[in-house]
Amino acid sequence: MNLRPISRRTMLQGMGVTMALPWLEAMQPAARALAPARRAPVRMAFLYMANGVNPHTWTPEGAGRGFKLSPALAPLAGFEDDLLVLSNLWNGATNTGDGHYVKTAGWLTGTTITKTTGAEIRSNGVSLDQLVAQRIGNLTPLPSLELGIEPVTTGVDINVGYTRLYGSHISWSSPSTPVAKEINPRLAFDRLFRSQAGAAGSDPARDRSVLDLVLADAKRLRGQVGKNDQLKLDEYLESVRAVEQRIEFETRRKAGEVLADPLALAAVEKLDRRITDYFADPAQASERSGNHTEHVRLMLDILALAFWTDSTRVGTFMFANAVSGRNFSFLDPALGGHHQTSHHEGDATKLGHYTRMVAWHVEQYAYLLGRLRSFREGDGTVLDHAMIVFGAGLRDGNSHSPRNLPTLLAGRGGGTLATGRHLSYAPDTPLANLHLAMLRRMGVPAARFSDSTGELPGLEHAGVA
Repeated sequence: MNLRPISRRTMLQGMGVTMALPWLEAMQPAARALAPARRAPVRMAFLYMANGVNPHTWTPEGAGRGFKLSPALAPLAGFEDDLLVLSNLWNGATNTGDGHYVKTAGWLTGTTITKTTGAEIRSNGVSLDQLVAQRIGNLTPLPSLELGIEPVTTGVDINVGYTRLYGSHISWSSPSTPVAKEINPRLAFDRLFRSQAGAAGSDPARDRSVLDLVLADAKRLRGQVGKNDQLKLDEYLESVRAVEQRIEFETRRKAGEVLADPLALAAVEKLDRRITDYFADPAQASERSGNHTEHVRLMLDILALAFWTDSTRVGTFMFANAVSGRNFSFLDPALGGHHQTSHHEGDATKLGHYTRMVAWHVEQYAYLLGRLRSFREGDGTVLDHAMIVFGAGLRDGNSHSPRNLPTLLAGRGGGTLATGRHLSYAPDTPLANLHLAMLRRMGVPAARFSDSTGELPGLEHAGVA
């Protein structure tokens, strides 16, 4: 077999469709003995959870490497070595105003938003994900990828006098411009893998599997690479096919097109207990209609594939909007609305339910980490070359405090993070110190971000216990 090197930006093409590729050994320089191995790019993502956490069940026991996962963090068992649990960070600029909107819109900007009922929306800053996208977004097909679950909430929250739009966005490209998020997995998938195709319904070929459309190109490429790359290419195509099939099944199920086969019906009924009617308008659908886990995981799979293929290096995901009343009875009939439960007022039963809801969010975070860790890239994995933050804009949903924010950071940032530790800082250490450290690791030479006092110490070495 006559193997030759291929470009990192090589794509599969067919019928107007393009598919980016994961990192392959054939993408290394040809003169390997003379040229150093090309380093994999570093990616960054932020997963936002609404309504805070039960403060009594969040913080791990112990500090440094000897920490023990708390009940809320239990789903991360097996990921301890990939994780940094960061305690006592706060977002000082959001310690004002309402209970939720200020904390949500200012989570990644470190600013105090302008109080308005809708006429003059201003975050008063650019979010750090967009600062990175503006710096390095030209290196990838998509400068950044913004995903979510719930549509933008409109109207005014009369309890606090803020437009609800603030609670629907964590990403801001300018002080007055929130970045729209995609909540439909089909559209998100198409944006990633069918960016060159025509509009929906305009071309019958567009309704075919994207893998079928690029199959001939994939076969040609397979013959040009070595055995390891062939296995990686097969794994990648199977991953894309799996996501595509899950989206197709859900689309057909919602349209009533699933065949009336007993086994198929049984599968539908089982799946219906796990996922919500996410193609319906959440404002009209019953919150008790099902489990939205699959919707969330489809979006996280899309984000993972976007990173694996280097389609983008910047991503955000919102599990829900601020003040979300998402019903969690799919976990247990005794559970109710998320926001209502977060206002526990110290009630033991509500606190227990609150912990279960938080643990479910952490479980989805673990799912994403598992996907990224399964993708080999260079001398490690995509997770090794990433920084994946999970957190909220407030600590306890009952008190709405932006102090000691629940903050997790996973991935090794391309070898710049020493993971496997619980780092407990001095009270009221600026969250912006973490943001500044991440900005610099993503190639943004910022001297300062928001109220930062310097990079968050101890991220690279075990110097902070």
